[in-house]
Amino acid sequence: MAEEYNEPLHFPSVVDRYFTRWYKPDVKGKPFEDHCILQHSNRICIITLAECHPVLQNGKTIKSVSYQISANCSRLQNKVSGKSKRGAQFLTELAPLCRISCTDGEEYTIYSCIRGRLLEVNENILENPGLLKEKPSTEGYIAVVLPKFEESKTVTEGLLSQKEYKGTVLRRTTFESDNVQEQ
Repeated sequence: MAEEYNEPLHFPSVVDRYFTRWYKPDVKGKPFEDHCILQHSNRICIITLAECHPVLQNGKTIKSVSYQISANCSRLQNKVSGKSKRGAQFLTELAPLCRISCTDGEEYTIYSCIRGRLLEVNENILENPGLLKEKPSTEGYIAVVLPKFEESKTVTEGLLSQKEYKGTVLRRTTFESDNVQEQ
């Protein structure tokens, strides 16, 4: 008689199965303001908050999300059409995507981190900003960006792989615990 296998099966999530995670730590020199880029095999990139971003830590509550970057620039005005994605706003690595305001008065600007065309912003987080905290890699994404075809192989230069990012986070926590012990 065959032995029963009672251990639960763990399947990878859709994100883990179809996307490669890339990280940009300390965006614009701001400590811990890390962004995550989920890259699909078809070149499409999804911009999200990294697990260590301050918005996702310390019990912060998100008050609002705004895609209004300046008086003349709103990411909500992005209108994309056709196969070649005409009308899409072109983003540089440091192009702001949105601003997240927290109830404690802190405000965080989220940047593209990659060059490409802005295909879509997540309007669901405008009505329900809690999605950013509850499901940052899925329903709580910030935006979808399509890098130029000729840049699709080099778009991840300057970004950290998941393994490299875990090492960065580990060094940070080790550094913090060393500083706390010295005091």
